[in-house]
Amino acid sequence: MTSMRVLFITAELYPWVKSGGLGDVAAALPPALTAKGIDVRLLLPGFRGFLDAFPGITDVARLVTPFAAERVRIGLASLPGSKNLAYLVDHPPFYDRPGNPYGAPDGSDWPDNHRRFGLFGWAAAELARGADADWRPDLLHAHDWHVGLAPAYLAAARPKEGQVPTVFTVHNLAYRGVFPAAVFPELALPVAFFAMEGVEFFGMVSFIKAGLYYADHLTTVSPTYAREIQTPEFGCGLDGLLRSRSSVLDGILNGVDAKIWDPRHDATLPQPYGIEDAMAGKTAAKAVLQRRVGLEPLLNAPLFGVVSRLIPQKGLDLVLAGLPHLLASGGQLVLLGTGDEDLERGFIAAARQYGGRVAAEISYDETLAHLIIGGSDVILVPSRFEPCGLTQLYALRYGALPLVRRVGGLADTVVDATAASLSDGTATGFTFDDESPQALMAAVGRAVSLLRDGEIRRRMVRRAMTRDFSWDAAADAYTALYRSLCPGLAGPR
Repeated sequence: MTSMRVLFITAELYPWVKSGGLGDVAAALPPALTAKGIDVRLLLPGFRGFLDAFPGITDVARLVTPFAAERVRIGLASLPGSKNLAYLVDHPPFYDRPGNPYGAPDGSDWPDNHRRFGLFGWAAAELARGADADWRPDLLHAHDWHVGLAPAYLAAARPKEGQVPTVFTVHNLAYRGVFPAAVFPELALPVAFFAMEGVEFFGMVSFIKAGLYYADHLTTVSPTYAREIQTPEFGCGLDGLLRSRSSVLDGILNGVDAKIWDPRHDATLPQPYGIEDAMAGKTAAKAVLQRRVGLEPLLNAPLFGVVSRLIPQKGLDLVLAGLPHLLASGGQLVLLGTGDEDLERGFIAAARQYGGRVAAEISYDETLAHLIIGGSDVILVPSRFEPCGLTQLYALRYGALPLVRRVGGLADTVVDATAASLSDGTATGFTFDDESPQALMAAVGRAVSLLRDGEIRRRMVRRAMTRDFSWDAAADAYTALYRSLCPGLAGPR
């Protein structure tokens, strides 16, 4: 008797290769699915970060592909610290490069990304068709544009008998994998697939559109975002297609990896804490954080934290514009992140101008990220759009009250502190609607006012820390979806 087999296809996997939340999801969801009785294997590109970290990679197949003159190796390895196995598309000319997974050290995209990730999707389809004679998946679960072509390659394959269903998950629709139409002949897809009912997107090729059009079922990472992307405001030019497929589109919230984000067992905190001793633990973390980043040691000053990529999506220009108001209210700000050079320069200048009250760490430091989440009173997430968001989930778990714009997963996970929610004990943070510094700072003012009331703060912190955003609920939802698509495998086989 064997379990349902699912091939989980992702370009990122924490802690080895990560540029955003996809890597965190790929690290946490497969083990949660395994705990539900699903036999999950991952498929990863052969990035050096993976090849160096995974011991004992064995050959599964060497495939003749449309993308290389030589055969491409498919390897299989055990994931360190996990029960799961991972296939790797090991083709050094495509994947063993300096820089991040998608671009060169100078920040530009690799000009052959269409071929790099075309091969990745093609390899996924070949595994679905039996490239590993010892393990063939019952279902493919593909994530984001990097593997959007996998459902298209399966749709193009002959014969159709025995093909497996596909689930395609959108983690961020803004990243659509768009390339010039001239690259289409290099992708080894039927000519007819370059059409509105296919991979064509305003005269270009879009990998994410391929996934949205050809996959059997679509998911995204929160219920609100699933509704938003069907509108022109959030649909990135794909809202019409998404509305036409709304009957097979679901929003399933991401979760928090409790092995990594748990204040009770977090060695990066000076004093780990749980719900009962949260105020003492957070006070200790705040003191250490203020010393670490050079803020004045004012334990009664509301400390606002930001842990984020510095990109326009995250709305951090609103924070810069409203910063004088935040400081005038008596608050402090600590920011950790990298990204847009103008934003980096803006926060560095603010830290110089407001020394001791504003700190900006232009880097990514996992240890400091934990300390900011633990030591801040409020975590700012003023995103213009946010498919799910993980930062606010970490903040809730650590009793740092999230202040968020009411979009996407932020709307699904943070309960605004209103008279009604404070009265019934459900308030867990602060929200605002308008995309403006004024709306953000009005919410900051409400937060500062409420934080002065120790009893209200204690109740909100307690409620925030009791919210359950574990991966268990997401794994249940995905397991039910998989079984609905494979009715003949409703249980062990």
